[in-house]
Amino acid sequence: MADAKRQAEQARRRAEQLEASASNATAAVNKTATEAAAIAARIQQAEGDVAASEAKIRLIEQQRAVLRAQLAQKQRPLVELTAALQRLSRRPPVVSLLRPGTLRDTVHMRALLETMLPQVQRRTAALRVEIARARQLQAQAQAADVALRAEVATLASRRKALGVLEAGQRLAARQANGSAQREAELALALAEKARDLGALVGDLEVAAALRDRLARLSGPVLRPERPGETPLPIETESAAAQVLPDFMLPVAGRLVSGFGDSAAAGGGRGIILQVRGQAQVVAPAAGRVAFADSYAGYGRIVIIDHPAGWTSLVTGLGSLSVRVGDALVAGSPLGMAPAGRPQIMLELRHDGAPVNPLDPLRAR
Repeated sequence: MADAKRQAEQARRRAEQLEASASNATAAVNKTATEAAAIAARIQQAEGDVAASEAKIRLIEQQRAVLRAQLAQKQRPLVELTAALQRLSRRPPVVSLLRPGTLRDTVHMRALLETMLPQVQRRTAALRVEIARARQLQAQAQAADVALRAEVATLASRRKALGVLEAGQRLAARQANGSAQREAELALALAEKARDLGALVGDLEVAAALRDRLARLSGPVLRPERPGETPLPIETESAAAQVLPDFMLPVAGRLVSGFGDSAAAGGGRGIILQVRGQAQVVAPAAGRVAFADSYAGYGRIVIIDHPAGWTSLVTGLGSLSVRVGDALVAGSPLGMAPAGRPQIMLELRHDGAPVNPLDPLRAR
């Protein structure tokens, strides 16, 4: 429950930052991408709240089960005593007077009851506290159930809002030129020829490096305003980000396989997270989609080219929200995990070498 609350709080802070960035963005494409990332962060926040509420309900039910067992054990002697007192109270007074020794027995019984009742009250004090505790737990369970229903409704509305925004993005993409379609066809051709997933990532890294080198080629030198002056310099990419800024895990979940675990899927080149069914999956950092499709044995996968030679791979998705060529900000929605108890794998590479995805998180 603590992990779910922590993940929800992180998603909330990220959503607020992205919402602020979206309000300040001027370019329509960048604004839309940031808005989608903000909604995705709100979805992950709602998923964390739902998980925390479900954990709280399970904890309350466990406490109630233990308390019911304790009450059943402690109530048995009281039930027997109550039954005996009820039988005594049902004896008619006339019959009591006609029985020999009745007066002496009555006096003795009265003295016994006067001595016993304070003991009964003292011994049942803890039981009464536990009964009150049981009522309190029941009230907490009802309140948690109401909160869970509200959080599920919030999650549904945020997913609907993201769906509307993504539909608008797809409509705008259809009106763009066909360069993205040609790049998607190239990526699919590479996937068909690749021996395995590692080879596919390597081929796409080579293609991305070539594209980056072409993009950095010097253009024509601008003519100075007056002869004899130094030509205007061409702006080049800053030595920028040799690290991934704002790197994050693509989905909230429990780590079930760490980096270097050779027995895991993918040979331990990444980490594997156990996540909620239909959990929102987002881009771990800003970049460009190099591949987004199904791949044998890995479900639907997304490969993202990041700046400075970084590449990430996310596998095990149930549905995709991106296409090849899409420009992503950190936290942009990639898709959703499948139903059930799915596992999402994240790989991170730098210049072709596998890197532990947890290292950038520890470096902050």
